[in-house]
Amino acid sequence: MKFPGFKILDRYITRKFLGTYFFAIALIILIVVIFDAAEKMDNFIENKAPLSAIAFQYYLNFIPFFINQFSGLFTFIAVIFFTSKMAYNTEIIAILSSGVSFNRMLWPYLLSATTITLLSLLLNLFVIPVSNQKRLEFESVYVKRRSSTLVQYDRNIYRQVEPGTFAYIRDFQGQTQQAGFFVLETYENGAIVSSLEAANVKFDSVTTRWTAPEYIRRTFEGQQEIFTKEEKLDTVINLTALELGRVEDLVKTMMYGELNRFVRQQRDKGSDMVAIFEVEKYNRWAYPFAAFVLTLIGVSLSSRKVRGGTGLHIGIGITLCFTYVLFMKFAEEFAKGGSIPPIISIWMPNVIFAFIAVYLYRKAPK
Repeated sequence: MKFPGFKILDRYITRKFLGTYFFAIALIILIVVIFDAAEKMDNFIENKAPLSAIAFQYYLNFIPFFINQFSGLFTFIAVIFFTSKMAYNTEIIAILSSGVSFNRMLWPYLLSATTITLLSLLLNLFVIPVSNQKRLEFESVYVKRRSSTLVQYDRNIYRQVEPGTFAYIRDFQGQTQQAGFFVLETYENGAIVSSLEAANVKFDSVTTRWTAPEYIRRTFEGQQEIFTKEEKLDTVINLTALELGRVEDLVKTMMYGELNRFVRQQRDKGSDMVAIFEVEKYNRWAYPFAAFVLTLIGVSLSSRKVRGGTGLHIGIGITLCFTYVLFMKFAEEFAKGGSIPPIISIWMPNVIFAFIAVYLYRKAPK
């Protein structure tokens, strides 16, 4: 197959596509920043947030997150908007009548979609994890005012350390790395076989050891319980202080390699939250590639001149796009609930809408 090159028509369509996309993104970012600042202004004033921190730590790191969050929607809107306008002005008819095939006309659309996909991957894999960390740190100090640390902790924490071994921790304080009460229980065949209990337990982040002035060990043999009291707990278990917090926000701050290692570690432990972490992992790849699917749907749908013009195309396009976004959210919830394997659930909207894209492509004017 001969390489199509990059001719005047390609430059024209690419300029229209990317120009509309970036203009729409910039416009909506400006609007959102204004409304967000108005909503949070009381928090900024009350917590004495420096203007430089608001501008550079919060909003500068808020923008990449927002661009990526709505990239698919604005890709679709951009394609629908300028393609339907071209169709309304009979430019599409002129292009096809000049001997340019519909497939050849798709070339600059696919190049533009590739640019947006690569931009989204760059943001997802390298930029957003870092910007999320800075943004969430700012929010924890100047907006939510719950704690000066990024990770938040519940009063009662339950974690599976490894298959058959569970930890219960009460009143863990992230700043001091200390818990009011700690229990480690081991089960075999559904029955408890041993338990370790301690008060005033402290975690050392350097040595990864848990220490306490004294502890109680209970061993169960049938109906018999053996009770022993020991001095000075000093032990290593497969559980760190980082894993005790609400990690849904935390995984969003991890680079892709770090996230992969964290998922493997949690899977080895038998954690019941692996599906939630895998949703974040697969979303970083699946969502950027939606640009190709949405571009094909958009150009196939809006390249025909119809009564109602641009408005009708945009109305149908936005309905389809919001259906896609809603479908993605449902797929995420199914994946988190463990009903469907995360990799299948996260990629399913792309696959289903790819079939819709192929159907619309076949119906498009050639």
